[in-house]
Order: sequence, then structure tokens, then C-alpha cells
Amino acid sequence: MNTKRILITGASGFIGSFLVEKALEKNFEVWAGIRKSSSREYLKDERIQFIDLNFSNTEKLTEQLKDFAAEHGKFDYIIHNAGVTKCLNTDDFDRVNFQYTANFIDALIAANSTPEKFVLMSSLSAFGLGDEINYTPIKLSDAPHPNTAYGISKLKAEKYLQEKKDFPYIILRPTGVYGPREKDYFLMLKTVKSGLDVGAGFKPQHLTFIYVKDLVDAAFLGLESTVSNRAYFVADGDVYTDKEYTRLVKEVIEKKHVLSLKVPLWLLKTISVIAEDISKITKKPSTLNRDKYKIMKQRNWECDITPLINDLHFSPKYNLQKGLEESVKWYRDNRWL
Repeated sequence: MNTKRILITGASGFIGSFLVEKALEKNFEVWAGIRKSSSREYLKDERIQFIDLNFSNTEKLTEQLKDFAAEHGKFDYIIHNAGVTKCLNTDDFDRVNFQYTANFIDALIAANSTPEKFVLMSSLSAFGLGDEINYTPIKLSDAPHPNTAYGISKLKAEKYLQEKKDFPYIILRPTGVYGPREKDYFLMLKTVKSGLDVGAGFKPQHLTFIYVKDLVDAAFLGLESTVSNRAYFVADGDVYTDKEYTRLVKEVIEKKHVLSLKVPLWLLKTISVIAEDISKITKKPSTLNRDKYKIMKQRNWECDITPLINDLHFSPKYNLQKGLEESVKWYRDNRWL
């Protein structure tokens, strides 16, 4: 039986590095798509091979893929995980998350290198606001209406992929992804550890999560299944209020006394705008920005994962408590926390 060759783009990032680990565990021939300037901190296994693909130029990318196929054979599987979640210029969301994806798909077709399966890592943000009155879960049958530059760019990439005939794909739309090496949820853990819990707005939030290892499992279930040309929401199946989430965090990091502050949305918006303007001066992307404000403002992140369970037999191994415990242990072991 021939070893399957897999390309994982965005391999140096949080999710990407875990995708690479799983691919190695499953004995794939693993190619990590990263820029030459990217960190290889979590990509030190000697079996990993590296490739720097030029997503900005379809013609050059096509030639790269043709040359690669001539030397090694084409990729059997591709997980396109590369993308940006924050940037200085909102146009970069469209350029990287949409245009680069479109270029990649076109180049694969032009190079006669269409894989057996192409998994696109999208986001629940591609669907926009959920029902904030009755808190019903977002369903696949709902019409997407993203309200962030990030979500719009992800939806555009999805639609471009869905329009391609004879191109086998699976689209995954994870909710909030957390786990070791992740930096945004880590900031919240660090804040609570310091004795402060800062919440956005006064109306309850319904939150959903997916532990990074469960998301990775979903990606490989999609790759190796006979199911094709479908899209799925990915979450662990549980729903938490913002209060329940904070309670769990306090429990896991063993912090009994925390000062809870609710920041009015108007004030959070003002802070986010200022932070974004400062980031343009410092040339460093800010965790808080106009896009992030809309995400923090959203009250309902419930989504229906029944199709994922039925089609791909997805069964998450981590609930939030177990995932937080493993994450916090890693943060402590690596002296982040």
C-alpha cells in the first residue's frame, strides 16, 4: 500500500502544527507549507518536508506544483489551513483568506494536481450573527450573513471552492478553537490568573468551543471518508454561558477570588477602535480591533453539529473542562502561565 502524500498549509501556526503531528502519527508523507521566514518551533520532526508556495501568483504557483508533481508525484490530500485572523489592513483578509485560496485552487487544476480530497479550514464566522433572541443553533440550511471582514473573506473562499466541478472538498467551520500554543484564549486565562475577569456587555453569551485535537480529528475524518463536497460546523456539542466559561477557567487554574467587570459594548467598541488605530501606527496587529469587537459583541455561537456526527461519525474526545486542563498544564509546563 502506497504512503499517502499530504500537504498542510499554514503548518507553522497553532492549528497547523497539530495537523502536522496527526499526519505524522498516521504515517503520511508530510509536506508542511510554510514561508521561509516562518517559525519551525513545533515542526522539528525529521520526517517533515517543507515547501514554500507562492499563493500570490497563480502562474508561478502552477509551475511550482507541476515541478513538484514531476519530482515527487502530486499531493494525495491537502488541508488548506493557511490564513490570517488579524491584520493591520482589513483588505489583507480578502487577499490572504480569499484570493490566495482561489489562486491555489486554480493552480491545482491548471497543474493537473487536483487531490483526492481538499479540506478547507473555514470558520463559524463565515455565517455571521446567530439568533440572539431565542438562541437557536446556527444550521447548515441558514443563509450566511457574515458581519466581519474575516468572516466575509472566509465565506468568499468557501463559495469559490463550491463552484468548482470535479474538485473533491470538505469545508470545516470551527467555532472557537483553543488548546496548547493558542494565544488569544490564553490571554483570557492569564487575565483571570491575575485576578480579573473582563466580560463584554451585559446580555448573556452562549459560547461554543472545539479543542484543537478534536478539530484535527474532524479534518482527517473528512479527508479519509467517502463523503465529499460538503461543509460542516465543528464544535464539541456543548454550550456554555460566559459565566460558566469563567467558572471553569477559575476552577482549572485554581483561582478562587476574581474581580468580575462587565465592559459596556459602547466602551468596548471605543477601546477596539483606538487599539486598531494605534496598531496602524506601531505596525503591529492588535488583539482588539473593529473586527474583534463584532466577534466579542456576538451573543450566540451555538451551531448544529449533527451533520458532522452523522456523515463523518465525529465524536469529540474533549469537553471544555478536559481541554482546559490539558491546555493549562501545557501553558504551565512551558512557562507561559
